[in-house]
Amino acid sequence: MRRKNHILHLVSAFAVTLLLAPAIEATELYLVDAHSQVDEKVEPSRVIARMQEAGVRHTILSARGKRKGSDLVAFASRHGRLITPAVRTKGAPYAESSPKYFRMLDAQVASGRYGGMAEVLLYHAKKGKKAPEYRILPREKAVVAALKHAKRQNWPFVIHIEFAALSGPDRQAFMQAMEELLKKHPRVNFVLTHMGQLAPDECLRLISEHDNLYFHTAWTNPVAVGRSNQPWANLFSGDSFAPPWRELMSLHPERFVFALDNVFAEHWQRDFYQEQVRFWKTGLADLPAEAAHLIAHGNAERLWQLSVD
Repeated sequence: MRRKNHILHLVSAFAVTLLLAPAIEATELYLVDAHSQVDEKVEPSRVIARMQEAGVRHTILSARGKRKGSDLVAFASRHGRLITPAVRTKGAPYAESSPKYFRMLDAQVASGRYGGMAEVLLYHAKKGKKAPEYRILPREKAVVAALKHAKRQNWPFVIHIEFAALSGPDRQAFMQAMEELLKKHPRVNFVLTHMGQLAPDECLRLISEHDNLYFHTAWTNPVAVGRSNQPWANLFSGDSFAPPWRELMSLHPERFVFALDNVFAEHWQRDFYQEQVRFWKTGLADLPAEAAHLIAHGNAERLWQLSVD
């Protein structure tokens, strides 16, 4: 039945895109960054400057480090057409499932001033001195609490699992846990950050078996990959998408969501930001117009119910 429903969904979506194709082709291709972050070293005004310079129309932004959520919310309220604040999850309170985490989570959601839930770290490899390892399964209380809020607010639930950084039984355990989560909550839209560091065939299997799984594209371009020693998936070959990725995104454009996941001050430098966007605009221009628009902004607007001019 799931496979039949999936096929019917694709046929219906294809029929709609055929009707809309002329209008889509005539519309400017703009970008919505569905996941980035700022700490206390990044002035939010720099985010706006980078977006305007590069042609990114909207960003879903979360606070990290010592950046206060109240600062982010106040900033977003002044730039509502440009920024959607996301509820913060990460940090020591989350990793320890401390009472502080649950109070922080509840207060943010109750404020009514957020438009999404930031990524929830399940497996996150250590990144030098900048970020510790997280190894948390979906059944743990900290994850359950965040999912409960996301479900009530009808927000996508963004999960972070670096599968290529896992091996053997660990990789299998996290894959099984993720798929069990998808099956247990079929009406929740789950978004896997960084493409999960997966290969095209692995993404295709997950797409075929789970109607509620989507993929963030953050850190999957040559500029970002070249800045890191982590096993990110590079979707590009030269300036274009590598053929297996181009085929997959052309076939299932409704499952991919553009995101940059800029985190630290150096990620908000002009050259780094603009060069990433350049790769994406070049790559997307090589896809069918309707697919490019879905990935660039349409899927984010639908999933997070964004109103973007």
